[in-house]
Amino acid sequence: MFDAIQGEASESVRAPMQRVKGAARVTFKHDGTQTRLEDLYQSGSGKFRLPKVYDKVPVAVLINTAGGITGGDELRYEAGVADNGHAIITSQTAERAYRRSSGIGRVMTQLSAGAGATIEWLPQETILFNASALHRSLSANLTGDARLLALESVVLGRTAMGETVDTLSFRDSWRICRDGRLVFADDVRLEGNPCDILQGAATTGGKIAYATFVDCAPDAEDRLNLARQALGSGAENETVRAAASAWNGVLIARFVAGDGRALRSNVMSFLKTYRSAELPRVWHC
Repeated sequence: MFDAIQGEASESVRAPMQRVKGAARVTFKHDGTQTRLEDLYQSGSGKFRLPKVYDKVPVAVLINTAGGITGGDELRYEAGVADNGHAIITSQTAERAYRRSSGIGRVMTQLSAGAGATIEWLPQETILFNASALHRSLSANLTGDARLLALESVVLGRTAMGETVDTLSFRDSWRICRDGRLVFADDVRLEGNPCDILQGAATTGGKIAYATFVDCAPDAEDRLNLARQALGSGAENETVRAAASAWNGVLIARFVAGDGRALRSNVMSFLKTYRSAELPRVWHC
C-alpha cells in the first residue's frame, strides 16, 4: 500500500520535460580584400560552423543540435556583415517542428548588413509535423545600399512517408528595415487545419509546400526580368507554381508546390540562376 501511495505522489510531482534553449551569433567584416570572420558566439543547441570555401564569399552553417523543435523550445540566431562585406548564412539540413505536448516553439532571427554589404539568408526548408507549434520571426536592419537575399521554405509533412497534417500552430513574421525605415513586412498565420486554410486561390490552392524569396536592394527592381527568367528555369515541374514582382527596392518571388521535393528542386534551380552562383555545398548533401 505504501508503494502505491508513493507511486501516486511521484506521478503528481513529475518534473517538467527538458526544453531546448539555444543561441548563436556570427558577424563578418571586410578587410579591403575579402570578407573574414569577426565574431562568433554560441550556446546551448545553437551552433555555427564555418566550412572551408574556395572563393571569397564565406559561408556560415547553422546547426540545431537538438535535432528539431517542439513546444517550449526557444532558439535565437543573429548574423551580420559589416560595410562592403558579403557572407552567406545557411543551415546544415531541413529544420523540423515536431508534435508538441504543450507550449510553443520559438525561433527568432536577426540579420544586419552595413553600407555596401550583402548578406544572404538561405536556410534549407522547415518541415512542420502534425500537431506541431512553431512561431518564428525574422528581422533585418540594412544600412545605406546594403543588400539582403532571404529565403524561407515550409513543407507540411513528408508526403513520401505518407504523412498528413490536420492541425498545427504556425506563425511566421518578417520585418526588413533600411536606415531605420520599414521597407518590407510579411506575416503568415496557420492555426488549425492547414489543408482547409490553404485551399483558397489566394493562398496555395491546396498545395502543401511553399517558399518566399526576397531580394531587398535599391536596384532590386532592375532584376525582375532576371527573376522571371530564373523561375522559368524550373518550369518543367508541373506541380510547382511561382511568380515574381518588384517595387520600391524589394523583389519577391513566391513558390507553391504539391510536395517538398518538387519545391526544393524548383527553388534550387531558381537560386542558382538568379544568383549566378552555386548554392552552398550543404544543399547538395
